[in-house]
Amino acid sequence: MKGDKREEPEPGPEPASPPPSTDEEEALLEFHHSYRELFQFFCNNTTIHGAIRLVCSQHNRMKTAFWAVLWLCTFGMMYWQFGLLFGEYFSYPVSLNINLNSEKLVFPAVTVCTLNPYRYTEIKGVLEELDQITEQTLFDLYKYNSSNTLVAHARGRRDLRESLPHPLQRLPVPAPPHDSSRVRRSGSSLEENNPPVNRKDWNVGFRLCNQNKSDCFYQRYSSGVDAVREWYRFHYINILSRRRDSPLLEEEALGKFIFACRFNQFSCNEANYSRFHHPMYGNCYTFNDKNSSNLWMSSMPGVNNGLSLTLRTEQNDFIPLLSTVTGARVMVHGQDEPAFMDDGGFNLRPGMETSISMSKETMDRLGGDYGDCTKNGSDVPVENLYGTKYTQQVCIHSCFQVNMVRECGCAYIFYPPHRGAEFCDYRKHTSWGYCYYKLQDAFSSDRLGCFTKCRKPCRVTTYKLSAGYSRWPSVTSQDWVFRMLSRQNNYTTKNKRDGVAKLNIFFKELNYKTNSESPSVTMVTLLSNLGSQWSLWFGSSVLSVVEMAELIFDLLAITFLMLLRRFQSQYWSPGRGGRGSQEVASTPASSLPSRFCPHPASPSSSPPGPATSLALSAPPPAYATLGPRLALSGSTEASSSAHTPGEP
Repeated sequence: MKGDKREEPEPGPEPASPPPSTDEEEALLEFHHSYRELFQFFCNNTTIHGAIRLVCSQHNRMKTAFWAVLWLCTFGMMYWQFGLLFGEYFSYPVSLNINLNSEKLVFPAVTVCTLNPYRYTEIKGVLEELDQITEQTLFDLYKYNSSNTLVAHARGRRDLRESLPHPLQRLPVPAPPHDSSRVRRSGSSLEENNPPVNRKDWNVGFRLCNQNKSDCFYQRYSSGVDAVREWYRFHYINILSRRRDSPLLEEEALGKFIFACRFNQFSCNEANYSRFHHPMYGNCYTFNDKNSSNLWMSSMPGVNNGLSLTLRTEQNDFIPLLSTVTGARVMVHGQDEPAFMDDGGFNLRPGMETSISMSKETMDRLGGDYGDCTKNGSDVPVENLYGTKYTQQVCIHSCFQVNMVRECGCAYIFYPPHRGAEFCDYRKHTSWGYCYYKLQDAFSSDRLGCFTKCRKPCRVTTYKLSAGYSRWPSVTSQDWVFRMLSRQNNYTTKNKRDGVAKLNIFFKELNYKTNSESPSVTMVTLLSNLGSQWSLWFGSSVLSVVEMAELIFDLLAITFLMLLRRFQSQYWSPGRGGRGSQEVASTPASSLPSRFCPHPASPSSSPPGPATSLALSAPPPAYATLGPRLALSGSTEASSSAHTPGEP
């Protein structure tokens, strides 16, 4: 109505506007804007000594350069020391620790052999032809007639010597090395151990050829004794391989060889020993081996607390051309190790009492990176033919036998056969002698690789021996001693002293030495040395290392972000044509980077182009004003347009 005043709505509370946006807000992860800023922050806050001098003296370029050079040189020296420490660690050095222990000791195994493979009366018929040819050879070469029957032989001299292959003959002195002669010297160890003798201008040897006779050489010797023994031994091996299972070659009883046996003042019995036969050393008896019912223990040192043996050493029935020494062969070894009489044995002298004192020593090696050893031989590429504990000698002999079977087609009779192979015999394997001596040459020079393949065991027990000798029995006691032996053991011999020997084996002391290897530089030692070097050059700790790692990480992150910005500026720039402008115009301003959003134009600046002005100056929609709200005072026209039509 007229005159009525129109009620104006009271101004309501003004809606809260959103908080003003700030340019810099605290983020979860922040990086520095430049390398300079990062370096200054690091030098001001690090715990590494000397780094802050690079910032404090930045207004003095000379001091800054001095401290920068000093800092870099210090870093170089420290990391040079680090390289030495790491080089020492990865060389895997070891330290040898020696410990002395004292306790009851297990007595080792003792093997005694007769030095006569067979009694000559039992095998004489088998060796008759070989003995006759050998006697004829000795007569032809040295005019020695041992039996005075060589002239009475029905067969002629030539027919007798040609009945066996590889006859022994006189050879001229080999030509100098520069002479291209067809006659070649064998490379066996026997030749190297026997230098030429200038007394004669000829040597003695025998000729060996391959299967088709295309390659031959002479196995020659400067010593006639060595030549005859080796030649006789070569033919004896062939005969033995054919007669190995003959009933004539039976083993003798223990009582015929060992007259008395005592350990710790107690007599031995059959449960304390085992027996085997060696092709060259004859019947061998091993006392206190792994097959014994109860292993002997030594609780006291001394000669009265060990093993005492009285042995028969007469040579009445020895093979004259094969057994050239008298006495007995003895070896001390571990219970679970085979007895290699050639490698570790020694001979006893007849008519003497030999006292051998022992000291035990154990060696524990580190395997893996610290040393080339094996724990049980399972990682060694050589088959164990002995079926016993792994030792380096077991591996070496097995390796030679495997190569012998593979190259020559037969097995050497002194070693166990490989997978059922036959023992070598020149009636079946005509060229095995040629192959054997060639293989022996390759084996000695390690061309077979046996010494390389067969590594040392990581744990080795050895017994160091020292021997003393005395005459036994004495002149005053020999009558009753020999009388007792003759009545009790049927001991009869012309030269009684040469037919017996006595052996005593005992521990010198119960203290035994253990040598064990340990790493010289462990991981703890390495870290300690690195920390010492770090503290020496920079006086800092592990946390300083973390600070250095953080610095490197920040450098990589800043470099990555700078490359990313450069990539964005090249491929997302607004001025890259109409398509780029359309993409930017259709993108909300809140989602654009700050460099895409225009700043307020100054009065002096020129207005932008039409298209660009519309695209870049269009404000985003005011989403807060889309809802119903009360009009402010002084804006009635704007508010009246928002009334409903029914209002007055």
